[in-house]
Amino acid sequence: MNPHKFEIAKLVDTQNPQQVLDEVKTIVSMVFTRFDFEPVNRVFNDILKLFGGEYRGYRACSTEYHDLKHTTDATLATTRLIHGAVVNSEKYSQKGALLGIISSLLHDTGYIQKCGDDSGTGGKYTLVHIERSIDFMHKYFRKNNFSKDDFEICRNILRCTGFKTKINEIRFKSKETEILGKILGTADLLGQMADRTYLEKLPFLYYEFKEAKMDMYSSELDLFEKTLEFYDFTQKRFDTELGGVNRFSIRHFEKRWNIARDLYADAIEKNMNYLEHILKDRQKGHRSFLRRGRYPQLLEKSGL
Repeated sequence: MNPHKFEIAKLVDTQNPQQVLDEVKTIVSMVFTRFDFEPVNRVFNDILKLFGGEYRGYRACSTEYHDLKHTTDATLATTRLIHGAVVNSEKYSQKGALLGIISSLLHDTGYIQKCGDDSGTGGKYTLVHIERSIDFMHKYFRKNNFSKDDFEICRNILRCTGFKTKINEIRFKSKETEILGKILGTADLLGQMADRTYLEKLPFLYYEFKEAKMDMYSSELDLFEKTLEFYDFTQKRFDTELGGVNRFSIRHFEKRWNIARDLYADAIEKNMNYLEHILKDRQKGHRSFLRRGRYPQLLEKSGL
């Protein structure tokens, strides 16, 4: 098969959380033959419960952009980058890989509302979601007997997802932890921007920002237009603050799938090209071009 015909969305059914977990395990097993998956299984199942409204003390996820799929997409991207780094002769411990994956699973728990928090959606926490995620992680780690060191490592890894975070100012416990933080910060962006329904989800991102009283976008269309600028911002961030760890993507796809291409970069470029096409046609309006997945119907039903 012509490798140029491969699309990242066709490799794994990312709509199915169990298939994502299975792929994560497959990738990790390529690196560590005796990896203990019990902690990964436990955290993964608890995240499913948390986002599904079955975790004690919390409501179901109420944000359509920062949803369960975004978390599983980021986790899969994190695992792929760790694998690509190892293929690239970088050294990682089993414990480091474990904590990197767990950090990715917990990185957006700050959007989940507690029981009794009945106003609006978790989007109102956009500006503080990282600290809320760290707070959830702290409580979760204590409840599940993770060590204080584990928490401090994962806290610093998770902080790297913040756009305003100065990674060089974080006091990492090791170089490995620093790279894992940069990997999660990169994976968080790759997972969402390479999603084949990325553009369909953007209206929901706008309303999350609006609910959080963030005024950098004057309208939904303004967010679409500035997403091209955001793409340029991410490319610079990959190369600078995040240390260029996105280069490990191609090593993963080459080893795992025998495809010598960066399929994340390919998918993001396709999304940006289609976005440019959308923005050229002012008469139809940007929403008329959004047809993938459940999001167009959900947007119409929501009345937003």
